[in-house]
Amino acid sequence: MYGNRVDAGRRLARELQCYAGRGDVTILALPRGGVPVGFEVAQALGAPLDVMVVRKLGVPGQEELALGAIASGGVTLLEWDRAEYLRVPPSAVEAVIEREQRELARREKRFRGDRPPPVLEGRTVILVDDGLATGATMTAAARAVRQLNPARVVIAVPVGAAETCEALAREADEVVCPLKPMMLYAVGNWYDDFEQTTDGEVMELLGRNLESSARAN
Repeated sequence: MYGNRVDAGRRLARELQCYAGRGDVTILALPRGGVPVGFEVAQALGAPLDVMVVRKLGVPGQEELALGAIASGGVTLLEWDRAEYLRVPPSAVEAVIEREQRELARREKRFRGDRPPPVLEGRTVILVDDGLATGATMTAAARAVRQLNPARVVIAVPVGAAETCEALAREADEVVCPLKPMMLYAVGNWYDDFEQTTDGEVMELLGRNLESSARAN
């Protein structure tokens, strides 16, 4: 169990010490909940922090069920077989994609402002979230990063379903996950405090990391 995302991030950072103090590492956190975790990892490793915006494509009326995900860079993962099984018509799927693309663009603008996306070519990219259930959003994030020619992709989360972590090993060079329960149920079950992270908190943490990176340079 973790106390909160700050506690989880600090404990996760201990598992990533082999990447500390290197000049080729970038931390990309999945907002919103992954940012407090990623901030602690970035601070501990002395690495820059940015966001990788990913949106789950939920079944209309049953949004907790994922049909896939979209990510920055135009990556779309969609399970048409699941949509057909659940009798979700193609027009409804397209409507979900369009809505989530608008929200993805809104979040990228809000979190990054006029800052350009980080250059990832040739770098070691550590993708961080607060946990893994189905892994759809993290899969989309990893594939989006792969398009930018990084030297290495690492997926790092405090807790994740064992089978999901195993599946994600095909998407990354390394998966770091201290807690891999066989029966996850829900990520929030592994935190004492799993209160929703706000846009304001995300922006504050990104700003604080920029300031600390500027002082270090």
